[in-house]
Amino acid sequence: MMVNSAGMRIWHYAALLCWTSGRTYGWMSSSAGFSGGRMGALSRPVLRSGGVGMMKMSESSSSSSESNSSEDWNVVLKPSGDADAFDEFQIGTARVHRYSREEMGVGAEGGEAEYVMWYHGRNSGLKGKLPPLSTGRIGRAVSRNGLVWERCTEGSLSEDFEGVALGLNAESWWGFDTAHVGLGQVLLPMSTPAVMAQGGVYLMYYMGGSFEETPLDNYLQAEGAADAVVQGMNMRIGVAMSQDGKTWGRVEGDDPTGAIMAPFSKDDPNMEDLIDVVDDDGKPILLPEELYCAWPDVVYNDKPRNKSENFYMFYSTMTKHDRTKQIAYAISEDGVRWFKRGLSLKPDLLDPQQSAGCARCTVVRHALFDEKTNVWIDHPTIRYLMLYEGVSAEDNKHRLFVATSDDARKWDKLGMLLDVNSQPQAWDSQAVGSPDLIRLDDGTTRLYYTGQNADGQTAVGVAKCTQPDILASFFQDQASDDKHQTAFVREKAQFAMSL
Repeated sequence: MMVNSAGMRIWHYAALLCWTSGRTYGWMSSSAGFSGGRMGALSRPVLRSGGVGMMKMSESSSSSSESNSSEDWNVVLKPSGDADAFDEFQIGTARVHRYSREEMGVGAEGGEAEYVMWYHGRNSGLKGKLPPLSTGRIGRAVSRNGLVWERCTEGSLSEDFEGVALGLNAESWWGFDTAHVGLGQVLLPMSTPAVMAQGGVYLMYYMGGSFEETPLDNYLQAEGAADAVVQGMNMRIGVAMSQDGKTWGRVEGDDPTGAIMAPFSKDDPNMEDLIDVVDDDGKPILLPEELYCAWPDVVYNDKPRNKSENFYMFYSTMTKHDRTKQIAYAISEDGVRWFKRGLSLKPDLLDPQQSAGCARCTVVRHALFDEKTNVWIDHPTIRYLMLYEGVSAEDNKHRLFVATSDDARKWDKLGMLLDVNSQPQAWDSQAVGSPDLIRLDDGTTRLYYTGQNADGQTAVGVAKCTQPDILASFFQDQASDDKHQTAFVREKAQFAMSL
């Protein structure tokens, strides 16, 4: 079942890395809502099946249960390797929420979790001519320290696959998300004028693709591409709601496929109003035609210029005219009905390390750690940080970069946050991306990211910045021409594998 929200107001194939329903709720205006913060309290869960529903790493198969080697000592989650699991083959896009110690016991079964991770994964049995991504279905894991994780195996009984939080859309054959889905962002409840629900709700922004076939040469210039097709690449963005962070119900958007955000095409009669769209100040917006909309990251704006900017969405797209990966953005009053505002971040042609494209970002408020009071405070001058992937024109590898903004519209690039691993056999030697930040009580900042090795295998790892300001290294030597001063170092994960 779905709820219609109307009226309620890629990739570079193989050679270039691209990686790889339950109850439904009404949408109303009220004081209860959610935020893009990374801390908060999960409402006490309602189990969907008997038993604890947890699987320790030591209980999974060999692909994820072997002790970390010298090449993957900072890995916190690997594909399960279990042929019956949704994440047997690939995983990606970890979104982690950390909960205060006072709220211990509300984040997971047994009262033992302080961290919750949502992520997507793919089973090798997923059918169709799908692109080589890590998308498939979305699952959940919990942790006491953010480093040792346990998969939640109970899932939602209404999904199409056991042990998943959000699976394929089996209810609507016309839906945009029938072939594969991938995680974008999960927002926590807080006081905003957006949603009414008992105790607040969570919003999960995700992308999906159907079995619709599109020409491969739409996305790639290569020999034979003109005669090949791919399914599920015309991706769109959707949203789902939950009262406990476990069982999710899709919210049907305005797009005929049920999506809340679709690629802009001048040939689409449903998008005629976007051809001559203007911004709030009356200035025209020249929207580029898009080949997909995916990897959404949504931020709650606590100081909007007007209510139409209560939420910002930043998403990855590929522009049709030049097949370039770029980051676009949209604004929303309620978090469900969105209005495109054009491109937000483009490739840097002066920097070969990110001149071939930019993609998959996370946007957070910039904060400093006050060592006198031991609390995180808003930065006095820089309001937003964007962590994003830059694609190199030299080696086609993805690296993590950072940009800053005062208004979330115009962005200034600073440089590299994390490079690929220099060890050829390392698990993240070919790509690092899909960033997510957690600020810790000791003044350090932890970065969760997805990496890929030379064989195309993916995993989730961690890095850490010990400086009170993660941007400090970029301003220590203003005379330096080095744009690639990495602020993060890889963090020891210390997998616990004992039975």
